[in-house]
Amino acid sequence: MKQFAIIGLGNFGTAVARELMEQGAQVIAMDRDEERVEAIKEHVTCAVTMEGGDEAALRSVSVHEVDAAVVCIGQNVEANLLITVLLKKIGVKKIWSRAISALQQEILKALDVDSIINLEQDMGCMVARSLMIENVVKHVYLSPGCSVAEMEVPAALVGRTLRQSAIRQDYNLNVVAVKRRIPQINKDGERIFDEVTENVPSPETRLSENDILILVGGDKDIAKFGRQ
Repeated sequence: MKQFAIIGLGNFGTAVARELMEQGAQVIAMDRDEERVEAIKEHVTCAVTMEGGDEAALRSVSVHEVDAAVVCIGQNVEANLLITVLLKKIGVKKIWSRAISALQQEILKALDVDSIINLEQDMGCMVARSLMIENVVKHVYLSPGCSVAEMEVPAALVGRTLRQSAIRQDYNLNVVAVKRRIPQINKDGERIFDEVTENVPSPETRLSENDILILVGGDKDIAKFGRQ
């Protein structure tokens, strides 16, 4: 079972810790704020109130043995960098650290962390890309010029199979999943949708009006597909 340390229990850190637990991992959650630690202690493997810059305290909960540590501290740049340095020093295998400024990002690069999390920049790019391309539900950057996009099925393709839609041949895009929104009536008589995802759909999967396509490919090809 994988083990992770989450340092900093703001909204972001708490969400990461809870999701890792949902995925079956063991999680050590740490923050200097006792109220935040109390709020999450029932939802993680171990919750500890401590100053992250305390090397002895980090070792006392075996942070050096986790598969990865995520430094989720945002505004306190000094604490973020100090903890990242200490994690490197005690031999944590993999370190992800949050950055909120260009300078902090450059320092983290110099520290050779495994991944830098820039929530504001990443979310800004995702929103901009989603706005620019027609019919996009969600757009996630992979590498320069390449993305994953969730897109509504164009009206022209409703009722066709994936083979008949020729998305790969005509647009050079791979359909890696299809989300189906199945209408239901809840106990209050309201119309709701249950979402079911078909991963690696077969060529004979038939597309419906409420389906969402998960596409991987070039940004220009995604934009072209969205214009049809």
